[in-house]
Amino acid sequence: MLPISPTLPVSIPDLEEIVALRHHLHQNPELSGLENETSQTLQSFLQRYQPDEIVKELGGTGFAAIFQGKEPKAGPTVLFRAELDALPILEQNEFAYTSIQKGVSHKCGHDGHMATLVGLASILHQQPLTQGQVVLLYQPAEENGAGAWAVLQTPAFQKIAPDYVFALHNLPPLPMGQVLVRSDAFAAASVGLKVQLHGKESHAAEPENGLNPGEGMSELIQAFNALVRDQHHFQDLTLLNVVHARLGDVAFGTNPGFATVMATLRAFEQDDLNKLKSLAIEAVKLVAHKYDLKYDFEWVEEFPATRNSAEATAFVEQAAQDLGMDVIRAAKPVRWSEDFGHFTHRYNGAYFGLGSGPDRPQLHHADYDFPDELIPVGAALFYRIAESILNP
Repeated sequence: MLPISPTLPVSIPDLEEIVALRHHLHQNPELSGLENETSQTLQSFLQRYQPDEIVKELGGTGFAAIFQGKEPKAGPTVLFRAELDALPILEQNEFAYTSIQKGVSHKCGHDGHMATLVGLASILHQQPLTQGQVVLLYQPAEENGAGAWAVLQTPAFQKIAPDYVFALHNLPPLPMGQVLVRSDAFAAASVGLKVQLHGKESHAAEPENGLNPGEGMSELIQAFNALVRDQHHFQDLTLLNVVHARLGDVAFGTNPGFATVMATLRAFEQDDLNKLKSLAIEAVKLVAHKYDLKYDFEWVEEFPATRNSAEATAFVEQAAQDLGMDVIRAAKPVRWSEDFGHFTHRYNGAYFGLGSGPDRPQLHHADYDFPDELIPVGAALFYRIAESILNP
């Protein structure tokens, strides 16, 4: 049970059906960029709430459901976002709605975020706001960092041009229903780095006829780890984690000719991340030169820092207080990354956390599951944020 009981502006009479929808989405997850059935399921379900418009093909499989106020031209446009995609993780839960897609599951709670926006649609249908319009954005491909940017490049979305943007993320182990807010940087910037070192293959009996990049690979890993050992070089927390390394193919008769090193770079400040990126590539060049190796590299899954405006953060905090919810202010940004930063970089907005319980498994763990009792709480909070902006 929730330790808090926010006062819903109106009841959600079809909450059981929305919970069933969440279970269906959980059972049928789809990976980033492939969320076709998820998108269609949601669009069909939302029709019962008679949105004024559904804008399709936003960044691929994404779409937006628009609910106009009684005087839509008299007020601003407020956008709330949920994510469509799941993760490539084999689920370990055993319940009636366990994922049927082997190796794919909703281990970040995006199924719950989607259901929360559906709950908001139910409230908006029953009690339309006075002015402006509310946009419910269902965004693809958050997990690989491609979705928000793709949506922003879509002309149909550019016509929506929201004045305010908001999103939440469920957060274990925060107490159930507790709201975590922070002005300025809320979530870290991050990027993935793939480095290929190229030597020359030879027979394992004749290593002198080849060029094995193994020593270079080992030294590069150590050089990467050393870059963040002294944090005095950076303004704030800066991390580099080597997440994968491979030397040649599995063949005892072959002296390998290539190596791969993959790392995740992360920082609270974008300037720190940019500096770390430069230092990492300089390390690659030095190692390649020392061992006479050729190299190439690729940046992937880049997430900007998610930075909240003071005004939008104040709307979230006040709305939570209006509903009697417990609110805490984060002293530091969270370490994980979120592509919602693309939206808050362009629009006045805020990203915040909503506690999903201290006894729940952590995000991205194989046994995680979004708590159904959080759906009406998140929907009520979203509605109160919209109401405070659009019902002056």
